[in-house]
Amino acid sequence: MGSMSDKIKGTGNEIAGKAKQAAGKATDNDRLRAEGAGQEAKGKIQKNVGKAKDAVKDAVDRL
Repeated sequence: MGSMSDKIKGTGNEIAGKAKQAAGKATDNDRLRAEGAGQEAKGKIQKNVGKAKDAVKDAVDRL
């Protein structure tokens, strides 16, 4: 998976996670809020993986 793909999927997971958290809060559903928090965290990790791939590629390109 390319760095751009990681960043896009990460952003999608962050947005979906935040939406789940909001829905869970609105409906007083702790399970949905927890799922949303987990999905948001997954998205942040995916975005960081994409950034790390970019950093490695840039470093290799400079060699």
